[in-house]
Amino acid sequence: MSDLVSQDVNMIFKSLKGETVHALKDISFTLKKGELLTVLGPSGCGKTTLLNIAAGFLRPTSGTITLGDKEINGPGLERGMVFQQGALFEWLTVNENVNFGLRMKKEDPIKTAKKVEEWLDIVGLQGFGNTPTYQLSGGMQQRVALARCLINDPDLILMDEPLGALDALTREKMQSLVLKLWKETGKTIILITHSVEEALLLGERLYVMAPRPGRIHKEYTLPFATMGLDGDLREIKNDKEFVSKREEILTMIWNMEEEIMGKEV
Repeated sequence: MSDLVSQDVNMIFKSLKGETVHALKDISFTLKKGELLTVLGPSGCGKTTLLNIAAGFLRPTSGTITLGDKEINGPGLERGMVFQQGALFEWLTVNENVNFGLRMKKEDPIKTAKKVEEWLDIVGLQGFGNTPTYQLSGGMQQRVALARCLINDPDLILMDEPLGALDALTREKMQSLVLKLWKETGKTIILITHSVEEALLLGERLYVMAPRPGRIHKEYTLPFATMGLDGDLREIKNDKEFVSKREEILTMIWNMEEEIMGKEV
């Protein structure tokens, strides 16, 4: 089982002024294979720092994160990352972007071409394979980023505000796509977002993080991601339980922000 286990993870930085910043404090959790976790909280709570440690881009000051029986101490093929702006090679075609990881692994080009075609079909980009990536809209580029990540068959998918730069309608469509891919692939996913609605819609589990030092303030187990697999996302947003949880979390984060501002005054 490729469970993701965080054990007492701490991350301490030194600022340019020499001040100590405790970005993460005693972060412990277990994410089971196939679970979809969303993480949100006020700015400075360590969301992206946690994701970067899980990706292997950062080493924690203390504590460990393991995937399966292997400690994460650097980037690895078993983990895939989707960034807010896609981080695509815009001068390459869609096919070339999606195929990039497989080409680096020197896999059979005939087989990889078929895989690329299959994944473009899955993410709704049939017929766009030869299109230069820079000609695509933001939503289409994020579809390319998802296909490029998933074609490498990672055990864990890490998403850092992947829909944050999209307009409202495109964002809603992409939320449906993320849920569809989660259901069809059975992948373990961690998605960072600033949107309370998005965290509630997509998170089978949800962590609200508190800042200074960054820590898990509250955990929720939610039904809305499963409901969204077959239901209308707009109807789910009007569900009484959804509205209640949204207001509860918004108030929680508002109070955290007020506390931070009070400390800074």
